[in-house]
Amino acid sequence: MELLTPGSGLIIWQAIIFLALILILKKLAWKPIIQALKDREQDIEGSLLAAQQAKNEMEKLSSDNEKLMAEARMERDSMLKEAISTANKIKEDAKEETSSIAAKMIEDARASIENEKKAALTDVKNMVATLSLEITEKLVRKQLGEAGAQKELVEEYVKDLNLN
Repeated sequence: MELLTPGSGLIIWQAIIFLALILILKKLAWKPIIQALKDREQDIEGSLLAAQQAKNEMEKLSSDNEKLMAEARMERDSMLKEAISTANKIKEDAKEETSSIAAKMIEDARASIENEKKAALTDVKNMVATLSLEITEKLVRKQLGEAGAQKELVEEYVKDLNLN
């Protein structure tokens, strides 16, 4: 059983060596190990902070991107509406101009027809007058071809002149 229970001297020496080892570790290795752990902790905190800042920056950029996309869509829609409005205005202007040109052409055609109609009527009147004069001349020559008929006509005119 003695092998199972250690001696008191051995326990004391082990305790002294253990305390000496702790003191040596405290003087030589403990500070660098704790400093390394603190540095690592600060690096991890810095990395977490940088990651959080990057995440916030990404969210901000994402929201800015969404805003820019919305503005671009609104501007595109506005430009399309304006283009459609301009196209419709151009169509309406072209229709009005075409209508006014057609109306002017119709009015000019009517005026031309009216002028030609008047000219034709004048020509017909002149022709009727010329024909009437020719017919009258032929009748008068035929009737006044005799000397007695001419005398009679002159006397009739003289009577008409005296009466008036």
